[in-house]
Amino acid sequence: MKNINPDSFEQECTTVWSFARRGKWATHNSKYRGNWAPEVVRNLILRYSDEKDCLLDPMIGGGTTAIECKLLNRNLLALDINPNAIELTQQALEFESEYNPKIKVDLQDARDLSRLKDECIDFVLNHPPYADIITYSDRQIPEDLSNIHDLDKFCDEMEIVAKELFRVLKPNKYCAILIGDTRRKKMYQPLAFMVMQRFLKVGFTLKEDIIKHQHNCKATGFWVNKSKEANFLLIMHEHLFVFQKL
Repeated sequence: MKNINPDSFEQECTTVWSFARRGKWATHNSKYRGNWAPEVVRNLILRYSDEKDCLLDPMIGGGTTAIECKLLNRNLLALDINPNAIELTQQALEFESEYNPKIKVDLQDARDLSRLKDECIDFVLNHPPYADIITYSDRQIPEDLSNIHDLDKFCDEMEIVAKELFRVLKPNKYCAILIGDTRRKKMYQPLAFMVMQRFLKVGFTLKEDIIKHQHNCKATGFWVNKSKEANFLLIMHEHLFVFQKL
């Protein structure tokens, strides 16, 4: 097994985060397309939660948040609408750690968190799909948000998610979401800010807007040439919003 913890780690203190090489400690890997870097999750957990807090990741994906919670002694409810994500997360947790937090992994739509009481979560981490840029269930799960092409419709569904996250989060606690933008017909679509407005609409206050530099994107020679021919820039950043429930 690789190192159980990172060889070197320094907590980020600015609004621009850039990790040229994503961490590969414990069971982290980049095989799950679009999963967020463990450096992002570790920074968020250390800054916005304490040991033994109850955290929620309603779209667990490849399991990055679950791995970090096991390493950093945070209890976690890890949910996803896709059974494949649940299986991958359970596999990712198969390692020994000095801590033994309560980590529950379960199949659940993030738009319905009725299993949770009001104001029971200490910190929420969320890395949703960016509409249908990557379709995670090959359209086999109709409710999967990554099946939605229409950006307004996607934001409508994300607003439902935001309402549930606001409801279950304790007062004065934080909710972090990493999301990027896209293009349609060569024109820039500020999806991140569209989603941000929905979180503000349901009651959240914006604490931080962090620019996350994207590395190792699949900007093949084809897309580089296209960007020159058609006069558009390749998107190489994401927004990491940190909201607070005041």
